[in-house]
Amino acid sequence: MKLYIKNMVCDRCKMVVKNEIENLGYSLVKVELGEIELNQEITDIQKKDIKLNLEKFGFEVIDDKRSRIIELIKNKLIDLVQNKNADLDKNLSLFLSENLNQDYSKLSNLFSEIEGVSIEKYFINLKIEKVKELIIYDELSFSEIADLLNYSSVAHLSNQFKKITGFTPTHFKQIKEAKRTQIDKL
Repeated sequence: MKLYIKNMVCDRCKMVVKNEIENLGYSLVKVELGEIELNQEITDIQKKDIKLNLEKFGFEVIDDKRSRIIELIKNKLIDLVQNKNADLDKNLSLFLSENLNQDYSKLSNLFSEIEGVSIEKYFINLKIEKVKELIIYDELSFSEIADLLNYSSVAHLSNQFKKITGFTPTHFKQIKEAKRTQIDKL
């Protein structure tokens, strides 16, 4: 049985959810961002118990189809930015359509309706948060960051960064108290 989980945005989230489900005595077939698959069917009472346990950690079990689709979109985009962005060899709309087996215009309309922001804007915000993270770590040059996140140039990265944050990447790097936004708050 599959359950869809909101706010699973990283490997640590997957680990927490996996541990909690196993502590409740359930066997898992797989754990992915935003999704778990149990080895057995569960009752509504068992599902409610899982919901209550996961809510303690800021996760939600998603029941309705529209919310599941939104969460799938977010998780695909988060995974793309965190792990595979340099590998994106097609445009974002084609990537999502192929990965979710749905028409992009339907995905886009649903996402905008529910989230109040376009998929593209959400994706840009995720990328900018990743740029902030990489700038704070101070291990890569701006050119390396641009390459890693599939920007066409440092100028493109800088323009987009300034448009979203109000700062140039260089100025952001100089500000010690600059804060990042949690991915699940975007």
